[in-house]
Amino acid sequence: MPSLSFCVRHLWAALLFTLAATGVLAQTAPVSPSSTPAPSVAQADTIRIGTFKQVEGDTWIGADMSRRSAQPGAGVAVADRLSTGSQGSATLTLKDGTVLTMGPDTVMDLRQFQFDTTTQQGNFLLDLLRGSVRVVTGLLAKVNPELFKVQTPTSVVGVRGTDFIVETQDAR
Repeated sequence: MPSLSFCVRHLWAALLFTLAATGVLAQTAPVSPSSTPAPSVAQADTIRIGTFKQVEGDTWIGADMSRRSAQPGAGVAVADRLSTGSQGSATLTLKDGTVLTMGPDTVMDLRQFQFDTTTQQGNFLLDLLRGSVRVVTGLLAKVNPELFKVQTPTSVVGVRGTDFIVETQDAR
């Protein structure tokens, strides 16, 4: 049986790899506070919170008339509606390392996502309107599990695990 220190080292390495892959650990040049204005409310709504890593079949960002096809590398923002067609699926990674995998015929809204990389504080609310999503939680759910929720038309799932699937049907 592996030692505890061996397991901790490998978990830590996996976490660092995930953070590096999602850009959370990206190196940036120091910026003085006076040289960068704070984002306006309109800009804050369009700030990238995640990235599509894999897209198969029909997958869209946006609602109805304003929707556009999702491609690997495409950004995701708070309040985006994400959807897949009958042969579609997609995987996206959020800034805290959370991985969302959408199944076919899925519609979901990213209602809330805030994550402070320094304090690891924030919140998450995903509204799953139809279909299925597999969630592998990142740092946010590990630090604040009570603030990480998935909502369906009939329930709200409070997260207490790190890897789970939620599925819902259309309300008819």
